[in-house]
Amino acid sequence: MSTPTAGQRVKELRRAAGMSQADLATAMGRSESWVSQVERGVQPVERLAILQGLADALGVSVREIRPDAAPSPAEPLDETPEPESNDLDGLRVALTGHPALGSLFDDGPSSSTPTLAEFRHLVDQAWEYVHASSFAALSDHLAKLLPEIEVAVRRAPAADRIELHSLRARGYQAAAASFTRQDQADAAWVAADRALQAAEMADQPLEVVASLFRMAHAFMRQQHMDQAEQAAKSAVGVLDPRAENPGCPPEELSLLGAMNLVLAVINAREGNRSETQVHLNRAEAIAARLGEDRNDFDTEFGPTNVKLHAVSTAVELGDAGLALEIAAAVDASGLSSERQARFLLDVARAHAQRRHVGEATAALLDAESLAPEQIRDHHMAREIIRDLIQLSGRRVPEALRELADRSGVS
Repeated sequence: MSTPTAGQRVKELRRAAGMSQADLATAMGRSESWVSQVERGVQPVERLAILQGLADALGVSVREIRPDAAPSPAEPLDETPEPESNDLDGLRVALTGHPALGSLFDDGPSSSTPTLAEFRHLVDQAWEYVHASSFAALSDHLAKLLPEIEVAVRRAPAADRIELHSLRARGYQAAAASFTRQDQADAAWVAADRALQAAEMADQPLEVVASLFRMAHAFMRQQHMDQAEQAAKSAVGVLDPRAENPGCPPEELSLLGAMNLVLAVINAREGNRSETQVHLNRAEAIAARLGEDRNDFDTEFGPTNVKLHAVSTAVELGDAGLALEIAAAVDASGLSSERQARFLLDVARAHAQRRHVGEATAALLDAESLAPEQIRDHHMAREIIRDLIQLSGRRVPEALRELADRSGVS
């Protein structure tokens, strides 16, 4: 019989303590996805300080988690850096404190600074990671990039600062979007707020609106619907009159449409059917005016995304049949893998509402093939998996059981 891994021990001890993964995450000051990754062996834990924190949270000794980990009293704690995280913890740390404190004291940079062209490429690359749900790569990328931009914008020639502020805003927006998807809404709020400030310093009003879009999503994830609604409505109130101009730029229309989709989701979650439909209709009209799927400010707004939100809001309102009817006519293949996976999550939710275990599992597996990090760590995917296991009773399909194992679902 094989010896259980440290992750398996954590899982067993957590269950024995009557704790959920969310409970342990709260006790550790970490995200639920981090706990899931520890239990699955995706996120190794080597530092004794972290092991001690787990042991304290579980009410056990370190030896019960890692028999080989506890040193003798004479041995110092091992301060070897943690292995690379598969979560956004590195990026979260990078957001802590002043973003470029050293630049306020040093006469010059300690290393070469990327050029404007290099910064443009690096920010674009960050968004590629976002749309692919490659959170580990994104965390490493932005944890290095954001401090570099913060230093550069304080030391660059005046002629370069406007664009650097704009790039800084886009970088923080990427961070905010990913924190929201990883259920770290507090960090998303910080990142969105920094993006908003950078966008204003760049004198880019539309970047300010894009930052409000990210902030609204962070508020929704925190269940602060009134604040999310305020952020979205403030933007719509300004953009709506401008959209009446036949020459309104498509970028403005995209942001206005995206904000209407935010308001549609908020109203759906509050059970307000009529207002949900008002905002869906408004977004649909704007998308028809654009006539194509676009990705202005990385919102992926267009006719297809409006249909995806029609599916999502129908599920929120409990109209699973309508959601599946709309979904059957949607071709989302032109959107990012992240957006396609999110759509399939909603399809799985609709099937789960109708107790279609096989169809829901198939949708989850398709989503996993597109964006494995997103599906295995997304709170909604994990909730669906738990519901499907419960619906299955004693006859849990093997594919669903294996997916639950990969996702660390208790």
